[in-house]
Amino acid sequence: MTDSVEIAKQILSLKGKSSEEDIKLLAKAYNMARYAHENFYRDSGDPFIVHPVEVCKILAQMNVDVQTLAAALLHDAVEDSEGKVRIEDVEKEFGNQIARIVDGVTKVSKLNAPVGTSDSKLKLETIQKMLFAMAEDIRVIFVKLADRLHNMRTIEFVKDEQKKIYKAKETLEIYAPIAHKMGIYSIKWELEDLSFKVLNRSEYNRIKALVAEKKKEREQRIKEYVEILQKALFENEIEAQVEGRFKHYYGIWQKLKEKGKNFNEIYDLFGIRAIVNDIPTCYNVLGIVHSIWKPLPGRIKDYIAAPKSNGYRSLHTTVITSYGEPLEIQIRDREMHAEAEYGLIAHWIYKDGINVKAMQKWVNQLLEWRKELTKDLSGLEEFKKELQMDEVFVFTPKGEVKHLPVGATPIDFAYSIHTDIGHKFSGAKVNGKLVPINYQLRNGDLVEILVGKIARPSLDWLKYAKSPRTKAKIRKYFREQLQTELIDRGIDVLRRISKQLSKSIEEIMESNVIQKYLQSQGISEDEFYSRVAEGTITYGELINLLNPLVDKSITKSEEKKQKPSSPSSVIEVAGLKNIEIHMAKCCGPVPGDEIIGVIGKRGLTIHSINCPNVKHVEADRIFEARWNGDPQSKYETTLRVTIRDKADIGKLVQLLENKGITVLKVLFASSKRTYSIVLLSLVVSNLKQLDEAKKSLESVENIISVERGRPS
Repeated sequence: MTDSVEIAKQILSLKGKSSEEDIKLLAKAYNMARYAHENFYRDSGDPFIVHPVEVCKILAQMNVDVQTLAAALLHDAVEDSEGKVRIEDVEKEFGNQIARIVDGVTKVSKLNAPVGTSDSKLKLETIQKMLFAMAEDIRVIFVKLADRLHNMRTIEFVKDEQKKIYKAKETLEIYAPIAHKMGIYSIKWELEDLSFKVLNRSEYNRIKALVAEKKKEREQRIKEYVEILQKALFENEIEAQVEGRFKHYYGIWQKLKEKGKNFNEIYDLFGIRAIVNDIPTCYNVLGIVHSIWKPLPGRIKDYIAAPKSNGYRSLHTTVITSYGEPLEIQIRDREMHAEAEYGLIAHWIYKDGINVKAMQKWVNQLLEWRKELTKDLSGLEEFKKELQMDEVFVFTPKGEVKHLPVGATPIDFAYSIHTDIGHKFSGAKVNGKLVPINYQLRNGDLVEILVGKIARPSLDWLKYAKSPRTKAKIRKYFREQLQTELIDRGIDVLRRISKQLSKSIEEIMESNVIQKYLQSQGISEDEFYSRVAEGTITYGELINLLNPLVDKSITKSEEKKQKPSSPSSVIEVAGLKNIEIHMAKCCGPVPGDEIIGVIGKRGLTIHSINCPNVKHVEADRIFEARWNGDPQSKYETTLRVTIRDKADIGKLVQLLENKGITVLKVLFASSKRTYSIVLLSLVVSNLKQLDEAKKSLESVENIISVERGRPS
């Protein structure tokens, strides 16, 4: 027991304040954790109990509440004790609050984020569960971030190289961005550097060596700047803590990569920070800084008046020093500094217990992200972009601040106000002047959106939108516009199958197999019909799903007959998902052809890029498209055959069938005295197979010509 009390005192000494009750609680939590992990060891050879203690110390240095510290000691007790400790035991001994945090961390730990996989459904499910666990109690993520930080600090002991790489990727792609979005920069920076070291050791060592080369020179330079500012503040009777700060290795590497510069061309590798007692003094210090060094125009950022969306507050200014180099200076008060280092955790430093308002804001944000993943955002990649984006702040005409991604345009601003405002966007004024839709908003811009009664979204807007949320809302609009038609088309597919099964559509939809499928996917019958129509559920998948109801002879006959693949499954249109896609009958494009998409009432129609029917189509109806199918995919196209004797048509069909090319139908387009024009509808794999079919037909006697497509 004495050992546990000493451990509790060590932890609480890092926090800076404690009571007898706090010591007793942590000692009790340590004893349960030690029991849970007895005879368990880490890859480093240390007893497992070392890990929860170190996690607890990380959080104690951030001054979190004692319940979070107790949960940190117990965070692996349920998962890694082989059943010795259950969540019910934690709740019985420590109450609901601590048990809830432990349970949340346990759930998140079991979710291996699907980094590097193409299974988008698994990605979405995993992140949704992760966000849900965090939303139960925001302190779950505090513990999980500290847990991941200690694991990354000791990752060199992991022997499995693949596991090491996976953990580093997961950290860089998921946990570091979440720390960034929550404003916990002290953890974010270290997670990035530790991941960088694993994933790109050679570049990490290169940056480290470059920094070390001029470290003494830079330390001397920054010491000089600090002394100059300290002296000026002292003369103005301002109490302040002035310190130097250096960019972390991953940040330097990113800047080198993004700017395309070499190391010697980057000047903002270090800066200084002044921490004062209150907000008025921040602005006073800004004036003093500008009296010492000349400020760079456009580089003064007031995040006190307009905080970042994660709550970050500070004054930033970049000045030119007497050495002719730019120097960034940050000015903030002590509470702002704590928030900048620890984000939401800082509320434990200045408040007794939980700040309910701040907590609720983040819970709502997490729930919003989860909702967006379910309905709007198309996958993990967009979620990661949403987390990682740098921001600009702009103002509404009423002075409300809106935070948008760097590079955001008026269309992003319109949708950030309200979805209906976005849908009716017809133009924008920035600082009183009309601007084009592709204008990139800048910090401090005053933006007014013009709306039109008959205005409606254009797919062209996706080219100008920067925010994943904006793009998601535009895509959702088009999906909903086409929903009625998709449902009808899906019902038609089911109707054809129902005839083969000698069952009604109602019987099929009420069957156990369909009802279980709807429940497992969390979708309605209408959504099921839509997915069938757009090809998200393919014909083959539908047959497999209905297998218990299907006569085997039907399945076999369908398997033998080659059918064209669903366009939605083999074509990608500028990232647009879940929208009805048709193949143009006029040109019958196949892989190997360059293609474009044209928006119309029926959805998107795919044409060959040189199809004469798209020459005069308006630019805002045209969308970039590309093939995205597998080698087994089949495509319907048309050959126009001019033949002297139409009695030879049977020979042509037989010739193509012998080469493994399915002829779906034959249509006589016209018949003259000396020749006939016949349209052959074929199913092929690619342009090469189509060319082979064309050459085979051209070699037949009585054939005058063979061309692609229908008559124009």
